[in-house]
Amino acid sequence: MDCVGVKFTHGPKIYDYSFTGEAPPPESWVVVRSSRGLEMAKVRTTPRLARASGEVVRMATPEDFSAQARLKAKAQEVQWWLKARLRREGVRAKVLGCEFTLEGSHIAVHYSAEERIDLRRWVGEINRLAGARVEFVALGPRDNTAYLGVLGACGMEACCSSWLQDFAQVSIKMARDQQLPLSPEKISGPCGRLLCCLQYEHEQYLELLADLPRKNAKVCTVAGTCGKVAKLNPLAGTVDLLTEEGSLITAHKSELRRE
Repeated sequence: MDCVGVKFTHGPKIYDYSFTGEAPPPESWVVVRSSRGLEMAKVRTTPRLARASGEVVRMATPEDFSAQARLKAKAQEVQWWLKARLRREGVRAKVLGCEFTLEGSHIAVHYSAEERIDLRRWVGEINRLAGARVEFVALGPRDNTAYLGVLGACGMEACCSSWLQDFAQVSIKMARDQQLPLSPEKISGPCGRLLCCLQYEHEQYLELLADLPRKNAKVCTVAGTCGKVAKLNPLAGTVDLLTEEGSLITAHKSELRRE
């Protein structure tokens, strides 16, 4: 089916929506019909064959933008009301944002919590306040960060909130293979989980490590100096050796011979 990839307000995730007639151009705003109802989205791709998540209804009009702005202000009122209610009742949950569909008939409340909680007791009050059907959406630490948008350790916008489409599995072994310090402050992202970018160069590091001895292995140089591998430098292709005399030397992999 002919689709265009569209992105909603929060997060970089791109969804495929079918269209009829002329394809809406990239960077244009459209009104789409999702499982929640009519929503505004921005076109991010040219037409492609894909399985549709919904359909593009029309190009966005000035009236749609006005309705979106009005509903955004109303959603913020709901958000502040719920934040105050949770604080007053001592509920440990963080309200990240509220979003109306374009008709104003559905409001999604995005929240995060360290423990599992049930917010359904406030459905009736929110329904009366918002005049809409209420949906609670719980977000985990990584989705939380993607939803809000933050700066990463590199100083750029975090991958999860700018372009990353899926969260791949990241392990502490990746940090070890890249010879990174295992301090949580050094290898964790704003979400408190391991940095997603640990996976980007991991395969290249494995290729480089294949030509080096393992850490703590005993090796000798062609010049006859022997010692234990104290540190690997895969990018430079060198190892730091703690010699039998107690000194530390750096040797290139081409200078090593295995015992």
